[in-house]
Amino acid sequence: MPRATPRTELIRLGFVDLDAAQAGLAELGPGAADLLAYLGRTADPDAALRGLVRLADAAGEQQGDDERAELLRAVRDDEGTAMRLLSVLGASVALADHLGHHPEHWRELTDPALGSTRPAAYAMRAALLEAVTDRPEREAVDGLRVEYRRQLLRLAARDLAHDLAVDDAAAELSDLAAGTLDAALAVARTRIGAAADDVRLAVIAMGKCGGHELNYVSDVDVIFVHEGDERVAARLAAQLMQVCSDHTAEGTIWPVDAALRPEGKAGPLSRTIGSHEAYYERWAEQWEFQALLKARPVAGDLALGAEFVAMVAPMVWSAADREGFVDAARAMRRRVLDHIPAKEADRQLKLGAGGLRDVEFAVQLLQLVHGRADERIRPPTTLSALARLTETGYVGREDGEALHRAYAFLRQLEHRIQLHRLQRTHVVPSDEASLRRLGRSLGFLKESEKRLDATWQHHRREVSRLHQKIFYRPLLSAVARIGSDEVRLSSEAAGARLTALGYADAQAALRNLEALTAGVTRTATIQRTLLPAMLQWFAECADPDGGLFGFRRISEALGRTPWYLSTLRDEGEAAERLAHLLATSRYCTDLLEREPAGVRLLAGDLTPLGSETLVDEMLATGGRQDGFEKGVRAVRAVRRRELLRIAAGDVLGQTDVAEVGFALTRLTDATLEATLWGALESTARARGLDTPPTRMAIVAMGRYGGFELSYGSDADVLFVHEPVDGADAHEAATFARLVAEEVRRVLAVPGPDPALVVDADLRPEGRNGPLVRTLDAYAAYYAKWSQVWEAQALLRADAVVGDPGLRERFTALIDPLRYPAGGLDDDAVREVRRIKGRVDKERLPRGADPALHLKLGRGGLADIEWTIQLLQLRHGAEVPGLRTAQTLAALSAAAEADLITREEAETLGTAWRMATRVRNALLLARGRPGDQFPMATLERRAVAGILGYQLTETDRLLDDYLRVTRRAHAVVDRVFWE
Repeated sequence: MPRATPRTELIRLGFVDLDAAQAGLAELGPGAADLLAYLGRTADPDAALRGLVRLADAAGEQQGDDERAELLRAVRDDEGTAMRLLSVLGASVALADHLGHHPEHWRELTDPALGSTRPAAYAMRAALLEAVTDRPEREAVDGLRVEYRRQLLRLAARDLAHDLAVDDAAAELSDLAAGTLDAALAVARTRIGAAADDVRLAVIAMGKCGGHELNYVSDVDVIFVHEGDERVAARLAAQLMQVCSDHTAEGTIWPVDAALRPEGKAGPLSRTIGSHEAYYERWAEQWEFQALLKARPVAGDLALGAEFVAMVAPMVWSAADREGFVDAARAMRRRVLDHIPAKEADRQLKLGAGGLRDVEFAVQLLQLVHGRADERIRPPTTLSALARLTETGYVGREDGEALHRAYAFLRQLEHRIQLHRLQRTHVVPSDEASLRRLGRSLGFLKESEKRLDATWQHHRREVSRLHQKIFYRPLLSAVARIGSDEVRLSSEAAGARLTALGYADAQAALRNLEALTAGVTRTATIQRTLLPAMLQWFAECADPDGGLFGFRRISEALGRTPWYLSTLRDEGEAAERLAHLLATSRYCTDLLEREPAGVRLLAGDLTPLGSETLVDEMLATGGRQDGFEKGVRAVRAVRRRELLRIAAGDVLGQTDVAEVGFALTRLTDATLEATLWGALESTARARGLDTPPTRMAIVAMGRYGGFELSYGSDADVLFVHEPVDGADAHEAATFARLVAEEVRRVLAVPGPDPALVVDADLRPEGRNGPLVRTLDAYAAYYAKWSQVWEAQALLRADAVVGDPGLRERFTALIDPLRYPAGGLDDDAVREVRRIKGRVDKERLPRGADPALHLKLGRGGLADIEWTIQLLQLRHGAEVPGLRTAQTLAALSAAAEADLITREEAETLGTAWRMATRVRNALLLARGRPGDQFPMATLERRAVAGILGYQLTETDRLLDDYLRVTRRAHAVVDRVFWE
């Protein structure tokens, strides 16, 4: 009797039923303990040992004790044989059963070349045909099953013991299926007899078999094509299917499914090529062309099958031209998800979210859309197609590699699940024993269930993420809307197409296209992917030529940057947004050309950032730099980025005009806050001081104070300071002046970032007065010299930057001036009106049309703002709502207080909004400020587009502007001029 193996050793090796394991080892006899190391590397050591005992008994019963002894000796003495045989017995009870019925097949696994040699498809086919040739029908059908299992046994051993790549295993399974179909067809011809001799029948594999990626157990999807008698062809096809699916004493193979044929199960089982062609041209649905992507002749008349594939190929690669193709593919994927039983949803390996179908649908959709013009990405096998899509740039390298790893793991897990009982299933089991077996079969010998689940969930999340990123990529829908012929135009045809799209200089556009797409590099390929859609998007805007040229310049600056093209290809609406900006806004184009990395911004949220967030970022960014000027350059770079965010949101219609003013104001606040802080610190250091001798604040004035900045506005400000206790007054004043000068200088220095002009001309005494005053000096000036126009200017004063206490004290100082108790007397009202009349007369540019000047024209910005400011001066002391620097807020308050009617407030607000929008849009379109309603065709088209009008509706835009300003001017006449 062999020495009993310690139970602790059995536990360490992975055995669960220790008593049975010791009994099994004892039954195998002397030397059995030598097999423990091999058994401990199998998926289920208990099952492997049971299977070996059963196989040894069957070999002895059928072939004698010598065969049993030889089997055990081979397993004990040859590691290769042991691992191949025991790996199969531990992973597949179905193949263990097969070996129990056909114990002689254990010798198939002694072949030393088994682990390194993949059998040729023709050799497999020949062996399967030999199994059915010259044998009675029943023996032929059983012989086919036995031979199929014999070859499957060899494949499973290579897969389990020699780490066969999952795509190689799937390809070999597909070859085995093809040979089986040919052998089954031979049996079918024998059954039908002579009538079948005159019929050519081709078997076209679809789905996984067609793609050379079959599972261990799967329906084999096929389409039948014939020449000759249709009834005989249908009988042949039906008999072939029956041969494969019937249950006999040797079991079954797998069902042959012809449901993908034209008209599905309602259609004839086989058709001629002509009949197929007529159906696909006239009646086929879009999903049928997606299925045909994997069509491959595998059995029967291969020449006829090749004719069929050649016939359908042009239809497959033009299917994406159909209206709504991408949306239909996405809807089909959603329907699949919706029909998964609830109890399986979280464990569905194939159809569930993050499953195999997500990868396959994403890859196929990319192929069908882009493969129209690029034959390199047409392989029917998922992993091969994914590799080509990655190599050629349609999928990012990291994404492609992650998707490859995930898909390979999921397929391998699917194989292991099906191999156990050779049953068609795609549901990951939930019981502990099954998970343990599966984990060990994948190499997780320790903590098998835990590591299997963690790995599966990781890949599932990756697939789900990348499926969303790729399958719902906006670029897919855009490219699919462009016909196949337009995707691959010749230069001459491209020129005509560009002219038809609206490009003014087609030859220049062609030169830009050639520069972007020349060569066979990955960059050129991605550009060729992007450009059909980009050209269409450019053409939908005011300046297609400018858009394409801007895109070329940015691409030349960023083309070799890893993230640039992948961002446009993958990330949301970034490409469409970029095209819209470049072909609409010179201002945005300038910002992007100064800093092309701003393209990244277009992939994210364009909602303007809050002032606290901006201040924190600017202070942190500036503080990391070496020196004050470098710090301010960093601050200005942040400002440039945020200007792009605000402008992009404005051009794309995502940011309301009032929010644009608020955003630009908050951005200016943050810029001045960060710059003032740096200037205080830098000036103190330069003067040898530990701390600044004075507190400082910056008071926003004008449109800046009213939260109504436009893109080209200067920042009108007042500088105020207050010496700290004990500081020398003269030193504090000098220090404050130096700080204010530094703030103005560093923000106006020319550079890659837009300058911010800090204008202090609204200070007391204007340019002749001190740049900075103390709080007491302001109080003395306003008490003695202040005039009504200065009180009016202070209506928009908002102390927002610098020392909080000083800001509060300044606001308390000016409130009695701008909201005088008792309001304005008649003389003051007349003075305000006199000044307004003088402004209207003297400041309107010579030759300007008073009806079309956005600021000073009739019903324009100045009319509306002076009207509400007069109401604020007269009634601000008694109406708290009027104590605001914001025009629209003051309008609402005036209506609430019945100082004007709600209709009048609405009329003024509508005109103010429209004039502000046109003014902003004009700067966005032309890249420089302007106050005259645009008259040039290109500028007016761009402004119309930014304001949400159709490009052809420039006259309607003008009519709308004249109407609202005319109504506003009438209200101004009644309220301001009385």
